[in-house]
Amino acid sequence: MEPKIRLAKIGDSLAIAGFQLKMAIETENLQLDTETVGKGVKAVFEKPELGQYFVAEKDGQIIASMLTTFEWSDWRNAQVWWLQSVYVIPEFRRQGIFKRMYDFVKILAENDENVGGIRLYVDKTNVRAQEVYKTVGMNGEHYQVFEWMKEF
Repeated sequence: MEPKIRLAKIGDSLAIAGFQLKMAIETENLQLDTETVGKGVKAVFEKPELGQYFVAEKDGQIIASMLTTFEWSDWRNAQVWWLQSVYVIPEFRRQGIFKRMYDFVKILAENDENVGGIRLYVDKTNVRAQEVYKTVGMNGEHYQVFEWMKEF
């Protein structure tokens, strides 16, 4: 049975927060505060203007999640959706789960006249993820992201 891609519900919060904790360790060897992450995930459900989560569900189990957040582009007079917090349970990787989620969100964006495009950022060392993003038709040739973040 193929996984079902859907808009996440508040009841998915625990699974999504757990994915974020695992991803931080896996990608940056960073131990995040469980309570802070839980509150951060729930905030998206409480304040839809912050973003929206999507999940992949197979046989009643949440196997992946992805967050979209919104940026206003005055150049396009439209929103740009940023894909963030993408996580697929390891045993389900390399099975096209991200592609299915991306295609689902892309169709929503294509059908919304207020959306001008989709972006994401990826760690420079995460070559495998970059290859996945290229296979769905995204490119990383145009922008480089700079940031300043408070230490946690």
